[in-house]
Order: sequence, then structure tokens, then C-alpha cells
Amino acid sequence: MSDKSKTVRPYSDSSVLITGGTSGVGLATALQLVDAGVTRIALLGRNQDRGEIARKTVLARASEANIPEANIVFISADASKIDQAARAVHEAKSRLGSIDVLINSTIGLYTPEPLQKIALEDIEPILLATMLAPMLMSRLVLESMRERGGGVILNMASDAAKVPTPGETILGAGMAGIVVFSRTLAMEAKRFGIRVNAITPSLIEGTPTAARVQKEGFSAKLFERVAALADLGVATPEDLAALLVFLCGPGAARLTGQTISVNGGISAA
Repeated sequence: MSDKSKTVRPYSDSSVLITGGTSGVGLATALQLVDAGVTRIALLGRNQDRGEIARKTVLARASEANIPEANIVFISADASKIDQAARAVHEAKSRLGSIDVLINSTIGLYTPEPLQKIALEDIEPILLATMLAPMLMSRLVLESMRERGGGVILNMASDAAKVPTPGETILGAGMAGIVVFSRTLAMEAKRFGIRVNAITPSLIEGTPTAARVQKEGFSAKLFERVAALADLGVATPEDLAALLVFLCGPGAARLTGQTISVNGGISAA
């Protein structure tokens, strides 16, 4: 399948499913996808009220862009639960017609702490909350993407996957798992025209996660030092969204198996 037109769809002909699409990077990406010409987007999240607000926000952007045919839907589900993830993918395909792009932007609720302060019983939940959702969702969309002759999977991880950071022993292991999963899947799926890449931000300004980790204690001190290294500025959701939108589209037709950081110069790993 060397003909680019057989495996890469323009934005206007792509249906996109975004996990974690109701806030932060996910919502910012949905808005920029509309700007790029995408008309079919499913936002997946656990909070019904926030999901409806997000859906109306994206619809309003479509209206501003004079896209009356925009099909923006919200699906309530926990992507880390097998039954809910499977239902969400089935519903997204039914309501959008297909899933050509999957963006996994979910982030587990975890505050950095030194390993000796992490309870033994918390280690498994941290790992599962970090890794399971993108793995399940990627597995669930693979067959339909293969049948359509191509697709895009983008998984959000963290610089913790590449840069050893005190307080992120378990989180870093989970994020590294997402990165290796994504790179390996890219090698498996490329023959079907499916591109898989991972995004590894550090601190992202103006998100609930940033507010939580900068609030107090060990993590606040850690990320205060981290932010000081961002000489180009701490990344925003819009910065990450711009990269994700590019990776979704024809301009990234030959790009797969890569791990890309947007971190304002915090690290160069």
C-alpha cells in the first residue's frame, strides 16, 4: 500500500475519537481539529456534565467555522474498563460511521511521591490507571482501521518515560510502558497503513493535573524546579493540540513509531 491516498485521509474525511476529550489537551485538540476541517468527533469522558459542556463548546467552534454538518458527540465511559471501553468504541463507530483517528489523552490521577512513601497496595492501581486505557482503546480500534486500509493512533504519555525523575518511579514505569507499547504497535500495524505515535509532555500549564501537582508538598517543589527549566515557556494544552492535529493529518503520512516531547526545553531526551 505505497499509494499515500489509500492510507491517509484528509481532515475533512476523518472521524476522530478522543479519550479524555472533555478537558485539557483532549478538548483543545478537538477544537483545533474542527479548525482543521474535521467534522466528526466523539469525546469520551467519565463526567456527563463536563462532557455535555465540552460537546457544546466544540459545536460552537464548528458553528463559528461555518460547518453546519458537524457531528460532535459525547460518550460517557471509563476507558480503563474493558466493557465500558468496548461499548464506547462501538457507539463511536455507530454515531460517526468509522474511527479513523484515536487520540488517547487520558492521564491517571497520581501525585509524584518518593517510592518509600507509596503504599504497596497503591502500586498496581497507579500502573493500571496509567497504562490500561490506551492499550485497551488501541486494541479495540485496530480491526476496523485495518479493514478501512489505514488509521492513526496517538497515545499521550509523559517525559517521565524518558527522563528519570525523583517522585515518578511508578508513574515513569507506566509511561515508559505506553511508549514501548506505541512503538511496538507501530511496527506491527504499519503494513495495514496504521500510524502510531506517542506524545510525551512534561508540565502542561492550565490543566487540572498541573493544579494538583503544583499545589503542595514534594510534587510542588519538584515541578517548581521543572518549570524553571522551560526557557521557551511551559507548554499549554494548545501547544500539545497543535502537534496532535498535525500527527492526525496527511502531513504526517510517513511518521510512525516516534515519541515526541513538547516541553519548552525542560529536557532533550
